[in-house]
Amino acid sequence: MENKLNIKEYLDKDEQKDLLRLLTAGSVDDGKSTLIGRLLFDSKKLYEDQLAALERDSKRVGNAGDHIDYALLCDGLKAEREQGITIDVAYRYFSTNNRKFIIADTPGHEQYTRNMITGGSTANLAIILVDARLGVITQPCRHTFLVSLLGIKHVVLAVNKMDLVGFSEERFNETVTEYKKFVEPLGIPDVTCIPLSALDGDNVVQKSERTSWYKGTSLLEVLETVSIENDHNLADFRFPVQYVLRPNLDFRGFCGKIASGVIHKGDEVMALPSGKKSHIKSIVTYDGELEYAFPPQAVTLTLEDEIDVSRGEMLV
Repeated sequence: MENKLNIKEYLDKDEQKDLLRLLTAGSVDDGKSTLIGRLLFDSKKLYEDQLAALERDSKRVGNAGDHIDYALLCDGLKAEREQGITIDVAYRYFSTNNRKFIIADTPGHEQYTRNMITGGSTANLAIILVDARLGVITQPCRHTFLVSLLGIKHVVLAVNKMDLVGFSEERFNETVTEYKKFVEPLGIPDVTCIPLSALDGDNVVQKSERTSWYKGTSLLEVLETVSIENDHNLADFRFPVQYVLRPNLDFRGFCGKIASGVIHKGDEVMALPSGKKSHIKSIVTYDGELEYAFPPQAVTLTLEDEIDVSRGEMLV
């Protein structure tokens, strides 16, 4: 009986864990897919059959020499494996004792930048990878700029391939200084810099002895502890309409989840893209009506005027 209770406690605890959505970005061949593969591998989130397939594929189509090619965990398309690059956004789900994660592995190539934006549209945190040998080049800067436009508040600069520069503290500091100079005008409130080797697993899940000069935490520790509760924008009201609810002649409501801002009964709203305006008549939920609502609540809004609003449009 006690064992059953423990399982129930475990499931309850698992249900209460919060979710962090993150993306990897940066230039081509900086090791984004490899980093995610390493994260899954080192945090013991792979099944034995996945590992066996990974070892088999690494010998056949891998690009990591004698090493296991962890990138193959994310790059599943034939064209991706053929060229050893990421084209589409690959989502990977895993959880630790403290948190659940959804990782979007986004492509580094300039021509696939739009795919990177798709992956970043729902993220709380971005890991920007740079190659320690090359420093901060165009694509990581472009991705950082897009991350700031998307309103992502937390950025981790992962200085990868430290094993190829002999884990040089000087090289790491140069790269960090260069990046911070670029990122300062963008106003991203939380930037953390970590030296790592995705291929060898240094500072990915465990702190590495090879970077004894680095006093910060490992990447996984940052992901587990970063606070995202206060990231909601409460100033600008944004309500993407997901469904128009019309149960009878007397009721037409617009259902959705509040993306940002606070809305009160009686507030004036504008429908986009039509630009038509109205006032909030009621804020309806399953448990009854509310006087006001805020993110990330899912609500149904009714308007004073009969204006045309359909799924995919937005109330602001």
